[in-house]
Amino acid sequence: MANPDIVIIGSGIGGATIASGLAGSGASILMLERGEPLPATPHARDTRSIFVDGHYRPKEMWREAGGAAFNPGNYYYVGGNSKFFGAVLIRYRKEDFSDMEHFGGVSPAWPFSYDEFEPWYSRAEQLFRVRGALGEDPTEPFHSIPYAFKPVPDEAPIARARAELKGLGLHPASLPLGVDIDTWLKEGRTGWDAFPNTGQGKMDAQTAPLAAALTDPDIKLETGAYVEYLETSADGKTISAVHYRLNGEPRKVAPKLVILSAGAVNSAVILLRSPSPGNGKGGGKGLANRSDQVGRNFMNHNSSAMLAIDPRRRNDAVYQKTLMLNDYYLSDGKGGKPLGNVQLLGKIDGNMLRANVKRVPKFVLDFMAGHAVDWYLMCEDLPDPESRIMVDGKDIVMQWRRSNMQSLDGLTKVMRANFRACGYPIVLSRPFDKRTPSHQCGTVKMGDDPATSPLDPFCRAFDHPNLFVVDASFLPNSAAVNPALSIAAQALRVADHIRKVELA
Repeated sequence: MANPDIVIIGSGIGGATIASGLAGSGASILMLERGEPLPATPHARDTRSIFVDGHYRPKEMWREAGGAAFNPGNYYYVGGNSKFFGAVLIRYRKEDFSDMEHFGGVSPAWPFSYDEFEPWYSRAEQLFRVRGALGEDPTEPFHSIPYAFKPVPDEAPIARARAELKGLGLHPASLPLGVDIDTWLKEGRTGWDAFPNTGQGKMDAQTAPLAAALTDPDIKLETGAYVEYLETSADGKTISAVHYRLNGEPRKVAPKLVILSAGAVNSAVILLRSPSPGNGKGGGKGLANRSDQVGRNFMNHNSSAMLAIDPRRRNDAVYQKTLMLNDYYLSDGKGGKPLGNVQLLGKIDGNMLRANVKRVPKFVLDFMAGHAVDWYLMCEDLPDPESRIMVDGKDIVMQWRRSNMQSLDGLTKVMRANFRACGYPIVLSRPFDKRTPSHQCGTVKMGDDPATSPLDPFCRAFDHPNLFVVDASFLPNSAAVNPALSIAAQALRVADHIRKVELA
């Protein structure tokens, strides 16, 4: 496709959803994806291949600020990280759109309200065919349209866990999930959380919005397309070309509009690697960077795995991941500051534990996994300009400065007490580290002021009117819930804006 109207960089949740929102507009659209489609092989349901051998992990290495290299947990396939996600499609709570005081500081407001954004949440839930239930979670914000599908059912051990938590006076609720459970289990009897989706059971970026977008003959997907940098016009005001390599060969395309959706790390990297005209505060610091905020405010949820173990009772659940608990989302349960969200992990096994605990015998790990209910504790990481993604030559450098860890400590303590009160004598927890892409966001944030934010409320770059950045980069705060639905909702909102303003 020679010089299309629009180039979309990346096929994850943001890129795929905005493509679906632009389908039928008459615009010619080229989507560039550095990865290839995930093949259906036995590795896809093999926990040793996935979690011990790292079959699907990328070959690249990033560096910590200071020099230590690590292999990141980001994935490069059609559909991006969503091919491996837990398919939790939950709304930010209404309170997340306003300033909220935390132990570690203030979580900033969005540039618009939940009420303004709500219709786009409803559209995103329909697009991803979300299964859920209203009326169970006291923090659930207003829904103008109910879920179209009933929640994924609890398995027997999880129904018991739900009853145990209710017995403590808590409010366990069904997770809103993009999973066709019958189809998923026909393709293999495993959970879906962190498993690659090579079929149709999980509603990821490829199987939901991208599949819909590609029914439009004006939308083309080019895989193996690694974007190196963006080129500006001579005056630096617009993006004039996208430079990329197609299976190693240099290519250049000159669209009218560029939508950058490469993910919170790689979108920032592409902007930082792009030559800038040298004018303004951000001159010499990449593109869309008058505010000097590109790459800054990197957030990655503070999170831990928690195993509630009862050696007397076996947990024979296959998929497990159907419950959440938000009793500590808006306060610590005693009128204090917020702690966070609790939700089930997909059912673990000994191989998954072996990936993190090398020296314990496999039979011990198998016993632990078989008698545990596995939970995920998630707390908000607050934006900090010194928590950032940088570029050093060809290297990606991550300087993650965690914040608000007091919330994770508090949530860990209260949930350990709750699970012991439910009859689990052994409760173990372990934090996730930088290798796990625990909802990376915030590196090209949106806002009302070009002095402090690279993007306006429609994700348009203040510095370049034909550039939009639509992925987790735009999020001004991380909240304490999974961000996929919020990214999809904003992508639909931005697509509607582009249709009305750019393509009218």
